Amino acid sequence: MPPFEIGLYTFGDITPDPAAGRQITPAERLRDVVDEARLADEVGLDVFAVGEHHRPDFPISAPAVVLAAIAERTTRIRLSSAVNVLSSDDPVRVFQEFSTVDLLSGGRAEIMAGRGSFTESFPLFGYDLHDYDSLFAEKLEMLLALRASERITWSGRHRAPIEDRGVYPRPIQDPLPIWVAVGGTPQSAVRTGLLGLPMALAIIGGEPARFAPFAELHRRAAAQAGHGHMPMSINSHGFLADDSQAASDAAWPATKAMTDRIGRERGWSPVTREAYEAGHGLHGATFTGSPAQVIEKILYQHEIFGHERFLMQFIVGSLPHPQVMRAIELFGTEVAPIVRAEIARRTSSEAVAAD
Repeated sequence: MPPFEIGLYTFGDITPDPAAGRQITPAERLRDVVDEARLADEVGLDVFAVGEHHRPDFPISAPAVVLAAIAERTTRIRLSSAVNVLSSDDPVRVFQEFSTVDLLSGGRAEIMAGRGSFTESFPLFGYDLHDYDSLFAEKLEMLLALRASERITWSGRHRAPIEDRGVYPRPIQDPLPIWVAVGGTPQSAVRTGLLGLPMALAIIGGEPARFAPFAELHRRAAAQAGHGHMPMSINSHGFLADDSQAASDAAWPATKAMTDRIGRERGWSPVTREAYEAGHGLHGATFTGSPAQVIEKILYQHEIFGHERFLMQFIVGSLPHPQVMRAIELFGTEVAPIVRAEIARRTSSEAVAAD
């Protein structure tokens, strides 16, 4: 089996910097994101992903543009969206943009397609939220058709038809990797498996063990459709520092600021420090702590899910850039090598036992 992959994803969050006492600008934040990706590449992480939003508190509305900038500053790390809000985008443009990133990066691009947890893009691009699910299903089908063939004939409910047109440029990778991000819907896990696509399961709250059925549904659907084993990623929030208390103290102000801002829009109660700390335990959803704690937690979840990739969201809210860079250094140099080695050992032992 391929080595276990470890990486980062970010939305480029903008909240007041607790150290600087001011709100970082979108230009500063985007430059920091490129710098973070450069370091992630240097310390040996496998994936760096950026998410699409259309809000003032997240400056990344065009993931492919940011990834193209990152491609020029990196050499080996895979470059992904997390996610492209495919429901409100044009699959032709998404495919062209990520084919371009693939060419610029020497074959390192990936698309992570999702429906999005925010809805601003739907009215912005002229789509009806009542079509939330059908938009995604149809556009994902079209994206897969674009990947499969240089020329496409297409008709559907939500887009003007295409009659035998070529779509260029074509990527280096054939096929260009496409993952589907799944939040909390069993039907989405099944659909992803039936299509023969890898699944990225977002676990950002609750008890992760409760999500184990999603992995089984995905694998069973893929097998029933004749696709064989499809990879799976766990995507979760977290932050690292040299010790657990330092990690918790560093991430708390920014996490509370961003979570409470979104919570006011959705009618949630303000997050408490007690609830925040509860998520850091072995059975919680958040990977905030020392390298040893994060290693233990990734390995614990691997026993539950048997996944092939883990992506951590650095960060929820804005933290001082030097602290983020130190966290990335710890993740790449102290966490990743131990996790990869232990999972490889376990996999080898299981293979021997099976023989």
